[in-house]
Amino acid sequence: MKILLPALVVALSALALPVHAERADRNQPMNVEADALRYDDLNQTSVFTGRVVLTKGTILVRGARVDVRQDPEGYQHGVVTAAPGERAFFRQKREGVDEYIEGEGEVIEYDGKADRVKFIRRAEMRRYRGATLADETSGSLITYDNTTDVFTVDGGPSSPTPGGRVRAVLAPRDAASAPAAGARPAAPPAQLRPSTTLRGDAR
Repeated sequence: MKILLPALVVALSALALPVHAERADRNQPMNVEADALRYDDLNQTSVFTGRVVLTKGTILVRGARVDVRQDPEGYQHGVVTAAPGERAFFRQKREGVDEYIEGEGEVIEYDGKADRVKFIRRAEMRRYRGATLADETSGSLITYDNTTDVFTVDGGPSSPTPGGRVRAVLAPRDAASAPAAGARPAAPPAQLRPSTTLRGDAR
């Protein structure tokens, strides 16, 4: 069942995270495919169930269920839940750079007010620069703050790695953006002196 409901764009705009997320996503149409939908206009809640696929600009979300609510201040909050034994999926382009953040977890939470996304249980998050995988982390809980570009990873029994440990592979930043270690100041140019000889021979 394919659902294209413009009235839900406001209620679901939490998925267009501001600041470091792609700002243009907020103005893009939203397409949702699901087996069922329950929309409560009075309480400002929407519940999609059954093989949910949501796209909005650069955002892509997949899960068995997506719950969205809007609080009295106008901020939106979303929860994506995976089917048993599976993981929900989230992907979005970052603003102003050719980078994407994507991740998986049994549950994914969005907080529109704090501009934060959480990947919960068997969590993994990846950062792509263009088509190249740059950073990859896994743990029991991963919290990514869009406003500061800071993420934290917690280990635990629901971590996908052996022993519940945190695992991270972090690529260095581009060399052009980091100062060279031990760089010396440039030497002054050599001074020219007048000479009456050419190649050691007198004129």
